[in-house]
Amino acid sequence: MTAPASVLDPALLLCLLGCVLVTQLPKVLPMTLLRGDSLPPVLRHWLSFVPVAVMAALVGPDIFFYGGSFNAGPSNLFLVVAVPSLALAFWKRNYFLTIAFGLGLVVLARQTGLY
Repeated sequence: MTAPASVLDPALLLCLLGCVLVTQLPKVLPMTLLRGDSLPPVLRHWLSFVPVAVMAALVGPDIFFYGGSFNAGPSNLFLVVAVPSLALAFWKRNYFLTIAFGLGLVVLARQTGLY
């Protein structure tokens, strides 16, 4: 029977350090090297679309896949709720308010028996 590896085992410490670097470098380097004031205006404008694209990629499948299959018709509660929520998002430009409004519409539709 072999003894368990000690906490100060160099191979284990090297592995942990490598994991920390691989995890943190992609997060820290862009923030330190690409500060907003040093970026060209075209790149800043292009990067302004990233949060919207990420949100659309996260929410899109949940809107169009209802009941376990693709549904782009009026029987899809989430698609019906997404239309006024999208209008509110363009008008107010507030993620929290848009999400709260959409959730409120889903709750209202289910409580009234519409869906």
